[in-house]
Amino acid sequence: MKNLFKSINPLKAILVIAIAVFTATSLQAQQLKPAASGYAPVNGLKVYYEVYGDGKPLVLLHGAFMTIEGNWGQLIPELSKTRKVIAIEMQDHGHTPYADRKLDIATLASDVDGVMNYLKVDSADVAGYSMGGSVAYQLTLQHPKRVKKLVIISSTYKSTGWVPAIAGAFKNMKPEMFANSPMKTAYDAVAPDKTKWTKFIDQMLVFMATPFDMGDSNIAKITSPVLIIAGDNDGLDKVELAKTYQLLGGGVSADMAPMPKSQLAVVPAQSHVGLMMQTQTLLTYLNGFLK
Repeated sequence: MKNLFKSINPLKAILVIAIAVFTATSLQAQQLKPAASGYAPVNGLKVYYEVYGDGKPLVLLHGAFMTIEGNWGQLIPELSKTRKVIAIEMQDHGHTPYADRKLDIATLASDVDGVMNYLKVDSADVAGYSMGGSVAYQLTLQHPKRVKKLVIISSTYKSTGWVPAIAGAFKNMKPEMFANSPMKTAYDAVAPDKTKWTKFIDQMLVFMATPFDMGDSNIAKITSPVLIIAGDNDGLDKVELAKTYQLLGGGVSADMAPMPKSQLAVVPAQSHVGLMMQTQTLLTYLNGFLK
């Protein structure tokens, strides 16, 4: 394995790992039919959603290039036993049609707000992975009363929150690197228009390579309790991650001060894509925080 990664482009190595985990996650995902599904007319788009279970609402936001099943398939069956789980596929992803509208985090957060309006959900707990975590941060800043508790999995509110190798990787990726991948297979299985694949990848690579920063001062104003879950080697800059936790009120000595309402969990021996496969670990943290 070590020799394999010496022999290929590092960017391709990242993609190979992501594809392998995406495939394994999809194969292991439990098949559970949603209680409801459909399209919410939001900001000129038709945004696809699925609803599972009953109880307090929990909104799930997927990572880049992913679908509901590919990202959350192993967690939804368990989470929906006690919660009303609302999973959304964002612009161009999964069942949601491709749109020429520029992709940006603020617009995606506005779309999520629109879906919640459509489903008559005044407020909910929100969990986001990777790109979905950034959107979840933005949703909380734009509509703070919408978000009761916030779960951020392997994500950041600014592009400098990633280590430099990750921040620069997407600048050199090409659409052909995704050809014949499980990601494309998943896209072809549910996309309303399969001919938009190349445009989708082009649009996403531009989006992923565009710097963003929601502002330290804005993050410090978040009043919702936040659970941050990260892998110890998931590509997040752990110095910046510690600063983020401090902005949210964490990083204190709880023997001499009240325990912060926000929490930080760093899972050992986990990469960015591998972290989402740790189903039982994630469930333990989610159930403990959201109870």
